[in-house]
Amino acid sequence: MEVRNCRRCGKIYQYVGGKPICYDCKEEDEKDFQKVKDYLYEHPNASMTVVSEATEVSISTIRQYIRDERLMISESSPVGIDCESCGVSIKTGRYCKECSAKLATDLNRAFVRPETQERRLDGTSIQNTKMHYLNRRKDHNR
Repeated sequence: MEVRNCRRCGKIYQYVGGKPICYDCKEEDEKDFQKVKDYLYEHPNASMTVVSEATEVSISTIRQYIRDERLMISESSPVGIDCESCGVSIKTGRYCKECSAKLATDLNRAFVRPETQERRLDGTSIQNTKMHYLNRRKDHNR
């Protein structure tokens, strides 16, 4: 564990993972999230501006809840947030489905070790990596 300063209030705290904020700010953030969640339960089609005004939670904080996939903009809403990679409108998260799939593929490629190819003495690759019996002529001289 390490000691850090909270990004919100500046207090020194013991960092154990997750958001780089202290325990008190995490509790405050959770209370704000609960206010937004409760308001949306009662008013499911409310806009971000209306939710922000009613709950006194900033629009940027509500957007962060959407980015963190804690909230989702309803499918019927014309409003969305932009994919951080290609800019297409999405309803939750940071990336659209296509960019998420591409990132996952790229990460898999980065962590999978490439297969090493065996090479012959002349530098060409061996196509079949099975062992073979070498036919030696009986009449070779030593």
